[in-house]
Amino acid sequence: MKFISWNVNGLRACLKKGFMDSFRQLDADVFCLQETKMQPDQAILDLPGYQQYWNSAERKGYSGTAVFSRIEPMAVTYGLGIEEHDHEGRVITLEFPELYLVTVYTPNSKRELERLAYRMEWEDAFRAYLVDLDQKKPVVVCGDLNVAHTEIDLKNPRTNHHNAGFTDEERGKFTELLQAGFVDTFRTLYPDQAGIYTWWSYLRKARDTNAGWRIDYFVASDRLREQIAAATIHNEIFGSDHCPVGLELNV
Repeated sequence: MKFISWNVNGLRACLKKGFMDSFRQLDADVFCLQETKMQPDQAILDLPGYQQYWNSAERKGYSGTAVFSRIEPMAVTYGLGIEEHDHEGRVITLEFPELYLVTVYTPNSKRELERLAYRMEWEDAFRAYLVDLDQKKPVVVCGDLNVAHTEIDLKNPRTNHHNAGFTDEERGKFTELLQAGFVDTFRTLYPDQAGIYTWWSYLRKARDTNAGWRIDYFVASDRLREQIAAATIHNEIFGSDHCPVGLELNV
């Protein structure tokens, strides 16, 4: 089973930058998007063989997730089922016979960490949601988690230590998620590989110098560890300030 996740930073813009070519090239069974920044009727996607599932933010042009699957799920749910967290289109869950797939666009703590307190509430609620699912069947979580977990996951850890995405608080919540029974699939296969990132600022030509961050992930229930066939980062693909990431599972 092949999964792809991509923060497209505006799907309508990405469609003009080769999205469909990348979609066909990656050839995933399930293709997850974050930061779609659109309502489903704002662009027509012709994806033969794929079912489309959308969770758009109430605020136009903001946040949003989507999943395109050529395997029909048993059930699909949107959000966490918690009023305060379900207005920004951040979560879609597909249930398959073997596992749950959850795609997520984690809230950014923003400049001056103005949204860090909310982010901490979100992290606890989201982790509890995943743990509850995991009690029923294994879980695969993918998306822009808006955190570089360790110093190896970004180019300049020292100068970013107290910036959004690399605060002790955010990194600690990722550690708590792993301790709750999950694994970072890329680090499971490549524990020491440095210089591999998934997001580069548009400022100062960061992608040209590979001054990036690894903030897009596939996280899976620990009991799926032995079924990981591949964990990929497609930094050769452009069209967004993020690149697609992938996971192949033997299920």
